[in-house]
Amino acid sequence: MSIVESEVGTLAEAWTKTDLLDLESLSAEEIRLILQTAENLKEATDGCSKKLDLLAGRTMANLFFEDSTRTKTSFSLAARRLGADTVDFSSSGSSLSKGETVIDTAKNIEAMGVDAVVLRHRTPGTPHLLAQNLDTSVLNAGDGPHEHPTQGLLDIMTIREQRGEINGLTVALVGDIAHSRTARSNIWGLKKLGAHVIACGPSTLVSRRWEELGVEVAYNLDEILPRCDVLNLLRIQFERQLMRPFPSVREYALLYAMNGERMARAKKDILIMAPGPINRGVEVTPEVADGPHSVILHQVTNGLAVRMAVLWLVIGAAERGLSKPR
Repeated sequence: MSIVESEVGTLAEAWTKTDLLDLESLSAEEIRLILQTAENLKEATDGCSKKLDLLAGRTMANLFFEDSTRTKTSFSLAARRLGADTVDFSSSGSSLSKGETVIDTAKNIEAMGVDAVVLRHRTPGTPHLLAQNLDTSVLNAGDGPHEHPTQGLLDIMTIREQRGEINGLTVALVGDIAHSRTARSNIWGLKKLGAHVIACGPSTLVSRRWEELGVEVAYNLDEILPRCDVLNLLRIQFERQLMRPFPSVREYALLYAMNGERMARAKKDILIMAPGPINRGVEVTPEVADGPHSVILHQVTNGLAVRMAVLWLVIGAAERGLSKPR
C-alpha cells in the first residue's frame, strides 16, 4: 500500500456519516476531509485515470429520475476506479409507471445487496427521505433546485487546487441562482471555508433573500467583475421556469455573458468555471470557455476524484457499523 493510500485510509477513519445529502449540514472540517481525500485519491490514481481496489466487492446503484450526462457517468466511473460494481436504474419503463413509490423501488434495489444508492430526483428532500428509509448509504446527486453536494465539492476542490486556499477569495455565482442546486451547494461550502460569495444575475433570478445567508447580491456583472477571483457561470434552467425571466437570451448574454471584452477588465488570474452543460454564447463565449483562464475541464476530472472520495467515505462509515440518524 502506498503512502497516499494509507493516508486515504486514515482520513476514512475520521469520517462518521453514512450518507452524503447536502453541504448545509457538513462542518468546515468535514468538507476539508472530503477534499483532502479526493486530492489523495486523484494522486493515487494518476489523475483519476488508474484503478484502485479500495471498494472491490461492493456495488453502487445509480437511481436517476432526471436526465444526466456528467454526474451519472462520473459516479459510475468513480465507483469502477475504486473496483466497485455498478448498476444503473432508469425511471423510464420501470415499475414506477405501475404505481410503485420511490421508496419501494429503492428498497427493492437495496434488497439485491447494494452498498450505496446515488439518487437524482426533481423533488427537493427526496434523498433525505430515502436515507431515513434505507440502511444502505445514500448520496445526493441533485434534488430539484435544492442541493448538488458533489458539484459544490468539485467546484471548491478546483478552486483550492488552483489557488491553494479558499479563505479570503471572492467568488461570484452568475446566472440562474433561483433554480440552481449547484449555487446552493457552492454557497454553503464556500461560506464555511471563508470565501466571500456574490450571487449575480437578473433580479427575476436573484432574490435579496440570499443576503440572509451572508451572500452579497448584485445585478450588474460589470460592477463586481474587478473584485472577483472566481466566476462560476451557471446555466439558465428554462426547464424549471414557469415563464421566461428576461426578455430574450440575447439580452441576457449582453448583460451577463463572460466574453473577451469583460476578460480584459477582470483580474489577471481570474478563474472561469461552469458546472455544465455550458451554452456557448449565452453564459460564456467560446474564446473564454476554451481560454487559459478556464478550468471547466479540470472541474470534470475533479468530479471523479470527489465522487471516489465520498463513495469511499460513506461506504466505509457504514461498514464500521456507524448508524444513521433517524
